[in-house]
Amino acid sequence: MQLYYVPGACSLAPHIAIREAGLDVKLNKIAFGAERRTEDGRDFYSVSPQGAVPVLELDNGETLTENAVLLQYIAAQAPASGLMPAADGMAHWRMLELLNFVATELHKGIGFLFKNPPQDVWDAQVKLILSRFKLLDAKLGDKPYLAGDNFSVADAYAFVMFTWARKFSIDLSGFPRLTAYFQRMLARPAIQQTLTEEGLPTS
Repeated sequence: MQLYYVPGACSLAPHIAIREAGLDVKLNKIAFGAERRTEDGRDFYSVSPQGAVPVLELDNGETLTENAVLLQYIAAQAPASGLMPAADGMAHWRMLELLNFVATELHKGIGFLFKNPPQDVWDAQVKLILSRFKLLDAKLGDKPYLAGDNFSVADAYAFVMFTWARKFSIDLSGFPRLTAYFQRMLARPAIQQTLTEEGLPTS
């Protein structure tokens, strides 16, 4: 398998899941500019017409897109990793609920700031984002991770949103449980490996 990624983009989530799962996956960094090129010199649009990361290319040449899908697929390749509950119980549906919450409420909300909106729009968006982190705080509660004691694909996705919040100087100090949660994830060896591989800060 091969993961097409941009350092620090939302593709960081499946990259983390790959390292947590212990899978052997080739990395292919995408250069975004006037053209979008793969690290091995191809036109990225030939891999994915959307031109967006992440893309997971399977060994048979098929490709998968969309974070929530990639995360589930990666977890299914290493069921013993515990990244995703089995599909025969309520815990599975709760995990899908968490993944979709991160995708629609956090990813979509924080991602809007990359468009650099006017200040009044920016301020209103940050207020909305903070309300969504408040909901995440409630979902986390006093648990080590979102689904309980075990790190999951939902945590991998949420981790990226914390790095984006830091990028945009969104103050999460009012949520001590969330800041401790972020530090707990940051200390994980697989996350440290992933950040190093993407050339990102490890602290």
